[in-house]
Amino acid sequence: MTFPRIFRVRQKFERTRVADVAAEARRELERLNLRERVRPGQTVAITAGSRGIANIHLIIKAVVDFFKELGAPPFIVAAMGSHGGGTSEGQRRILTDFGITEDFCGCPIRSSMETVILDHTPEGIPVHFAGDASGADHVFVVNRVKPHTRLVGELQSGLMKMMLIGLGKHAGAHVYHRAFADFSFDQIVRSAAQRVIEKGRVLGGLGIVENAHDETALLCAVLPREMEEQEKQLLALARRWLPRLPFDHADILIVDEIGKEISGCGMDTNVVGRKFQMHQAAPEESPKIKRIIVRGLTEQTHGNATGLGYAEFCLTRAVEAMDRRSTWINVTTSGYPAVGMIPPHYDTDREVLEVALGTIGLVEPPRARLLWIRNTLDVVEAECSEAFLEAARQRSDLEVLGEPRPLPFDAAGNLPKTLRHG
Repeated sequence: MTFPRIFRVRQKFERTRVADVAAEARRELERLNLRERVRPGQTVAITAGSRGIANIHLIIKAVVDFFKELGAPPFIVAAMGSHGGGTSEGQRRILTDFGITEDFCGCPIRSSMETVILDHTPEGIPVHFAGDASGADHVFVVNRVKPHTRLVGELQSGLMKMMLIGLGKHAGAHVYHRAFADFSFDQIVRSAAQRVIEKGRVLGGLGIVENAHDETALLCAVLPREMEEQEKQLLALARRWLPRLPFDHADILIVDEIGKEISGCGMDTNVVGRKFQMHQAAPEESPKIKRIIVRGLTEQTHGNATGLGYAEFCLTRAVEAMDRRSTWINVTTSGYPAVGMIPPHYDTDREVLEVALGTIGLVEPPRARLLWIRNTLDVVEAECSEAFLEAARQRSDLEVLGEPRPLPFDAAGNLPKTLRHG
């Protein structure tokens, strides 16, 4: 088979960013006048989740340091639903991967999976709350705000969801995701989060928004009464700054790696165009990708292959790296077991591409529209097939970095393990 030739592009995204995240976090916290509400000696539980948020260890440490200066002993709570295999050790390991350790942050980390029932929502749903956090005098919520990979509405991933899924631990995540099958996410997140705010002693939150370069773009501290409205505004910014592929239509998308720290679904469905349907974009959705090939899992996902089911094909090494137990716990708890299904897999890149190119219709392989990215957080530079070259040269938001060249297969028929920036 004659494969399409490729060339590299660099995308030009809006690049609002925070230069000193620790200093900015402190400024935002000072703005809330928390000294009026926190007395010396009172304990503060600070949430830390399972996403690979830029600078999260620095942000968490800045929050810890702030409360220490108030004389309020802080501790960190692993707030991540069923991730880490739904175990205390697994969730602590995830935080360690992010640099969130007791030594670095200077405070204890607690990761028990035990919960207490704070209340019941009007729909009759028990409101689970991390046992570790329930013993604190105050709870401070830290999380990134961005469009969710499956859920829709004015509130998606952010502080409100962290109070449900994160602080609800495995038990809470399980019952809430069951509820999403009968009620809208908007309804459940509002009713349950309000109970957490009222009865969980929530002091406030720090919302994080990132830009398309996977950098901290904005930090915003909020009081509980402001949380819902402020999060709507942060979500609008996050949607505007979301990374995107360089073209809206492609026959094949090669993704080097998927992982839970990259996205809750391994790869961000908002980026690849599969938020509403498993294997094709919805009519109103873009981009529209015919076939996705996943080449591997990140080290930080620890075998959790959630999201593999979105791909039509993958490499066998991705399947061999899969920890079935942690994957299946995660996908069944979330209520989307299909995202953990295993697609046809092949030993080499040459073989999987030959098969995939034979399934895209009548277009001949050299003319196929192919895109190649490292992961859905890292799309500033991408490889594109020659079919895109003329359009790329006419775009002011794209910089063509070289002339078309053959796909760089090695003697075994494999591409470089991950796409590196030039």
